[in-house]
Amino acid sequence: MYDEQVIYGNVDTFPGPGLVFDYVPRSFQIFGMEFTIYGVLIAVGALLGMGIVTLEAKRNGEDQNRYLDMMLISLLVSVAGSRLFYVAFSWGFYKENLNAILDFRNGGYALYGGLLFGFLAAAVFCRITKMSFWQSADIACPGILLGQAIGRWGNFFNRESFGEYTNLPWAMQIPVSAVRSGEVSGAMRDNLLTINGISYIQVQPVFLYESLWCLLLFLLLMAMRRKKKYEGELFMIYLAGYGLGRFFFEWIRTDKLYIPGTKVGISLVISAALFVIFMPTVIVRRVMVQKRAVIRRQRRKRFLDEAEKESRNKKDNLDMEAVMKTEEEARTEDGKQVESDEKQENMKKAEQNVNWENSEYTHIPEQWKQDVGNSPTNSKEEL
Repeated sequence: MYDEQVIYGNVDTFPGPGLVFDYVPRSFQIFGMEFTIYGVLIAVGALLGMGIVTLEAKRNGEDQNRYLDMMLISLLVSVAGSRLFYVAFSWGFYKENLNAILDFRNGGYALYGGLLFGFLAAAVFCRITKMSFWQSADIACPGILLGQAIGRWGNFFNRESFGEYTNLPWAMQIPVSAVRSGEVSGAMRDNLLTINGISYIQVQPVFLYESLWCLLLFLLLMAMRRKKKYEGELFMIYLAGYGLGRFFFEWIRTDKLYIPGTKVGISLVISAALFVIFMPTVIVRRVMVQKRAVIRRQRRKRFLDEAEKESRNKKDNLDMEAVMKTEEEARTEDGKQVESDEKQENMKKAEQNVNWENSEYTHIPEQWKQDVGNSPTNSKEEL
């Protein structure tokens, strides 16, 4: 997309804090092979992102190799998808330069195209391998955000993805010769700066805003990953949060991709849709999950209360049965004791009778007692 004759001059990138970069290259060579810094940063971001994803997969007890396979496939598909998306919404240029479609070295990628195709590839992979897409998306989105935060710095080296003119302390100055003429607005031309004979535009560093926003979302998701209420929550927060930030970044950018036949930025519409759809969804689902949790706790409490009441009643019944049994045993013992006492009393009476009889006939000789006892009638007659 850039003219090969473009000459990059000195860049006072952030004049407010006094950060001066004498030379900002777009590429470098190693052993005669040229590498674009944009591509290197995208690759570094992708590798670090995949590292985060595999660590998160391990923490969740998932198969790391499967997640690595999913990320590699999704990455390849997303690169192709982001290019196709960019070409589709820049067809006015590419229809006259068909060979430029395959020129991947000079930029021309749309993040939303990459996300769309990448997530579709991941969904198909999860369907084939019988993995949960929502769980996989929750695990993957922190790594995606980290890759975006790093990859956005490639726009700095490509002198792209900047915003309108500004005089804020953190404004970025870029040589006019380093940017596409179509991205220089009237406000930028009206406020051109000339430093050492080189003309500069002073613009919003949108790439920096987006990089910091992605880093903030990354930290937020890492903090929330242990507290999520349902599968897919982190993924939807990512989509809503990124959409919110990207809406404002896209609003001030000068290199928008427009819906054909309009002056409406396609990324602006997608960003608004992501926030409007997923933020209420996250809130509503979280509230519903919390309500269901409250209902479950109440049911559990009622169940435990009923179980405790039943246990208490059962214990009371057992105690009552034990008391009744004890009383019955006591009555039985009392009956036995009364019967025993009666027997003893009868035995005493019998002994007394025997003793009385013995005492009444003590004056009769022993042999007479026997005779009297054996033949009372005869004894009387003899007497």
